Amino acid sequence: MDLRSVQRPLKEKYRSAPGSSRITLEAKASQQDTPISCSVDIGRAIHQAEAHAGVGGTGTAACSGDLLLGALAACAQVTCQMVAEAMGIETERIEVTVEGELDLAGTLGIARDVPVGFESISTTFDVVAPQATEEQLENLRQKTEQYCVVFQTLSDPPELRTRWA
Repeated sequence: MDLRSVQRPLKEKYRSAPGSSRITLEAKASQQDTPISCSVDIGRAIHQAEAHAGVGGTGTAACSGDLLLGALAACAQVTCQMVAEAMGIETERIEVTVEGELDLAGTLGIARDVPVGFESISTTFDVVAPQATEEQLENLRQKTEQYCVVFQTLSDPPELRTRWA
């Protein structure tokens, strides 16, 4: 695949009509038969989700934390692959592992001094590119972090709004 030829007309369009680059993504979660699970519709696929086993789920489906970490892993992986391709770096392997640390005592409301949510998230890139120089790998790291939408969103959170209908 020639990534540059795929992206060239998109970049030209976005430059000539700047508003055309704006998109809105949507995910919709709907109630299931039990209070511990839901379906998540992203428009192209429906995923099953449930509460983590540590708060009463069965442990058989992804919890929301898994989905968040998975979104970061997927975005970092694809971004790194695309940046490597654009930079002309030949890779044998790119694997991304994301781990998040949290204390469920906060989620269950049994310890008011414990935050609800992840306290830390670590992303590990395993890149095998034998012909790449240290400078190329450093540029790959910088550009991957710069252009990874989920990484940037978590690093500099957007304004969050809620509406109750």
